[in-house]
Amino acid sequence: MNRITESESLYDNLDQMSTAQLLTSINQEDQKVATAVQSKLPQIEKLVDAVYHQMKDGGRLFYIGAGTSGRLGVVDASECPPTFGVPHEWVVGIISGGDGAIRRAVEFAEDDPLQAWNDLSEYGLNKQDVVVGIAASGTTPYVIGGLQKCNDEGILTGCVVCNENSPIEELSKYPVAVPVGPEFVTGSTRMKSGTAQKLVLNMLTTAVMVKLGRVVGNRMVDMQLSNNKLVDRGTKLVVERTGLDYEAAQKLLLDKGSIRAALEAYSE
Repeated sequence: MNRITESESLYDNLDQMSTAQLLTSINQEDQKVATAVQSKLPQIEKLVDAVYHQMKDGGRLFYIGAGTSGRLGVVDASECPPTFGVPHEWVVGIISGGDGAIRRAVEFAEDDPLQAWNDLSEYGLNKQDVVVGIAASGTTPYVIGGLQKCNDEGILTGCVVCNENSPIEELSKYPVAVPVGPEFVTGSTRMKSGTAQKLVLNMLTTAVMVKLGRVVGNRMVDMQLSNNKLVDRGTKLVVERTGLDYEAAQKLLLDKGSIRAALEAYSE
């Protein structure tokens, strides 16, 4: 396969560029990402609907990946509980090399094709769940092995990759392949590829959570009230929806623990 993610940058002599030239060139490349993602909306739609179908009946979403891709999965998973008030086990991000690899690369961890299944097995994976492999190259052995075993066990698979016709895309029942072209620094997939993956993951979990009823109107009614800013935001929404004054709305919110619970209690 032709790995566009490893192809030569469209720019050369980066070390001779001025700061303005570097930033302008990076920005020019970044502008290509949203367009590339847009061209793959039909693929993303199929993945969203498949994940929603599984999760509405009690399934979970798992991400598996290595390096930057693995970190992006962990980030997306970790943001679902505070944003949508869902249990931590609903969306789980697994990175090759374990949690220590989130901060520091673990050498050769991504080259073990058996380890992803071992990691997934710790969660009691079952046929209600969905496993999405994340890999810019589409060739990471850790992800390939995990998806292959999931297919063998009848577990639904998807992927987010940045090369077309890759082994990971071919293994996935619901693939999303977003080719963003050569990186500004040749092979540095933390740049455009990582940005594309982040956009797709944002779309995936946000759309699924909306469909699961975790958003009302355009508001995060189940968000965790984990700091003063979020308590203030929640209070103002309760004021808006109930007509209570700020102090009464905040008391109701804190007593009930969530915006949704506060609004339901007020309407009873």
